[in-house]
Amino acid sequence: MFLRCVSLLLLTGGLVCSPVFAQPRAEKPADATALKEHTWKVGNDTREALVYVPAEAKAGEKRPLIFAFHGHGGRAEYSARKFAFHKHWPEVVCVYPQGLPTAVPVIDPEGKRSGWQKYVGDQKDRDLEFFDAMLKTLLAEYKIDEQRIYAAGHSNGGYFTYLLCAARGDKFAAAAPVAATVSVRDFKNQKPLPLFHVAGEADRIVRYAGQERTMTQVRKLNGCDSEGKLAGKWCTEYRSEKGPPVVTFIHPGGHEIPDGAPEKIVEFFKGQKRKE
Repeated sequence: MFLRCVSLLLLTGGLVCSPVFAQPRAEKPADATALKEHTWKVGNDTREALVYVPAEAKAGEKRPLIFAFHGHGGRAEYSARKFAFHKHWPEVVCVYPQGLPTAVPVIDPEGKRSGWQKYVGDQKDRDLEFFDAMLKTLLAEYKIDEQRIYAAGHSNGGYFTYLLCAARGDKFAAAAPVAATVSVRDFKNQKPLPLFHVAGEADRIVRYAGQERTMTQVRKLNGCDSEGKLAGKWCTEYRSEKGPPVVTFIHPGGHEIPDGAPEKIVEFFKGQKRKE
């Protein structure tokens, strides 16, 4: 295992041997001036996020809101660059939160790299409290459409997205985990929710077989048809007569956020609105 990790480290310039959480660091996005750093005091921690707010978000019509979470070892800047929801949907308020140092067995036992709690109750729910604080502030300061709030996340951030579906599912209109699976202990509390799952068939960090099981679980929860319909390149839509849809974006790559996926996520989010 160690030799495999070292080899991957030399090949990629970053540690990517995690079975769940690894993600490379990245430079700040080219349009960083459109993103402003916001801070929150949550317990004893100062929490940070990059936030994009349309010019007229304090007036006029209500705006959708998207949260996008990076993976273990990642940065808010990485999410802003790779998801770039503020580019694909400029009318939306976009939040790219920053995780805290989080211990992960084998790859980061001392917790030197940033990440998110892995299940409800982990890390004393520090990241759930952070989400609650962000949402409270944004609802108070901007005209947010509470029926159009969305979450997306990559790797460890995708796991946290699934966690949010279980713990705060009543807040969201839809969610989009990328390269992640759902925790068994949290899934039992999850209610049907429109979901867009991105998975790489060659993912060596979060194996595709595990993600496939998660997608099957979610389709069953939502009461979706067993046979899906083609909904664009690499996309399959599973409809439900009584519940929300599930769309899968299954690409031939690995653990990355693949090109084209953020645009398809935005397209999916635009079609979903939480019922009163």
